[in-house]
Amino acid sequence: MEIKRKIYSKLLKWKQETNGSKALLIEGARRIGKSTVAEEFGRNEYKSYVLIDFNKASNMIIKAFDNLNDLDTFFQIISLEMNVRLFKRESLIIFDEIQRFPQARQAIKYLVEDGRYDYLETGSLISIKENVENITLPSEERKIRMYPVDFEEFMIYMGEELLFEYIKNCWDKKKPLDEKMHAKVMYLFKEYLLVGGMPQALKAYKNGNKDFYAADVEKRDILELYRDDIKKAAKRYNSRVSALFENIPGYLSTHEKKVVLSELGESNRSFDRYDEPLFWLDDSMICNLCYRCTDPNVGFALNKDDSYVKCYMGDTGLLVSLAFSENELSSSRLYQQIMNDKLSLNKGMLYENMIAQMITSMGKKLYFYTKYNKEKHRNDIEIDFLLSNESKTNLKVFPIEVKSSKNYSATSLDKFKELFGKKIATPYIVHPKNFARKDNIICIPPYMICVAFSDDLE
Repeated sequence: MEIKRKIYSKLLKWKQETNGSKALLIEGARRIGKSTVAEEFGRNEYKSYVLIDFNKASNMIIKAFDNLNDLDTFFQIISLEMNVRLFKRESLIIFDEIQRFPQARQAIKYLVEDGRYDYLETGSLISIKENVENITLPSEERKIRMYPVDFEEFMIYMGEELLFEYIKNCWDKKKPLDEKMHAKVMYLFKEYLLVGGMPQALKAYKNGNKDFYAADVEKRDILELYRDDIKKAAKRYNSRVSALFENIPGYLSTHEKKVVLSELGESNRSFDRYDEPLFWLDDSMICNLCYRCTDPNVGFALNKDDSYVKCYMGDTGLLVSLAFSENELSSSRLYQQIMNDKLSLNKGMLYENMIAQMITSMGKKLYFYTKYNKEKHRNDIEIDFLLSNESKTNLKVFPIEVKSSKNYSATSLDKFKELFGKKIATPYIVHPKNFARKDNIICIPPYMICVAFSDDLE
């Protein structure tokens, strides 16, 4: 059984709406399943398709892009090299890992104007300077972002589609799940937390009869692939990208969870030296960056503090393997100890990373809020995430606190409400317990994030 990806419906919509007038670029981290869904789409929706992987494209295909004045010959070369017959308006051409060959991306303008076929592109790092300089970016291109397998896709893949529909129904009615069902979903969520959303790891886990070790092997291979990609980053900053990447578990295990340059042997005054490395990690979609908003009253982006940033892993399952990268015991036994709460682990780090991952996969940017108390020499208010209704005339803020334990206080939320009361809509606490309302605060289990914030907030 293949993993059903929700992005497929967006590909269908693109095909129907554009009718060949625009190419579609699927942007996402490596190994999240971009090529798989693109091929499945080509197989199901077209008479024929070709996938050109620019990691291993032949010299003949590469040279064909040097002469786009003769598109008849160009398509003949593609057809013969790939041994696939192309049909006018019934074939799809997929450019895979297009960041490896920016010239192909520039060619999209002429290929789309020609109108014979449809074009899908897949890639990551499509915005960094090295991959866009000296080319003209095509206006005949629409972009869409793809993320690791989300919790809904995970549950359906694990055969729990009806249970997920029950979760949605409970959210719609703003009522708790049956306690036994809540316990079952929390167990599934913990599995998802540890295995993550990388398709190879998920398939290894399921096909191996829930073998955590098999999933861990796949995740470590992906981490090595990312390390190799980082080594190939621009030479002037690849060591800084590597240092940031390897330190992510360390940053997230601290109370404040922010990137601290002193841990890299740098002064915090040199933060501007890390602009490009952080952008690289963000553009690769290996990581999700979360910036401090200094004043939520007038919109988040307008008051973004670029020097105060949290760096979450794009996939929480990879974070688990990265955190245990020096531990040879990343076996099923170790994972089972975590599942059964018998191993000391910073659950707050994993919960918060997963909430960041889930919010990002909905296409929302990450912001947080802190207020420092000079007298106490510590933060007086800490709000893990801020969402908004994105209204330009009547902005409403939805503060979210993440709690990994069942016992907690809502002091920060109360103080935040005192400061920004008029702008606050509904405050949320994400906790391991069932759905509940406390005063005007909605408390939800982490698995409800994907239904609570999937639509526009009001």
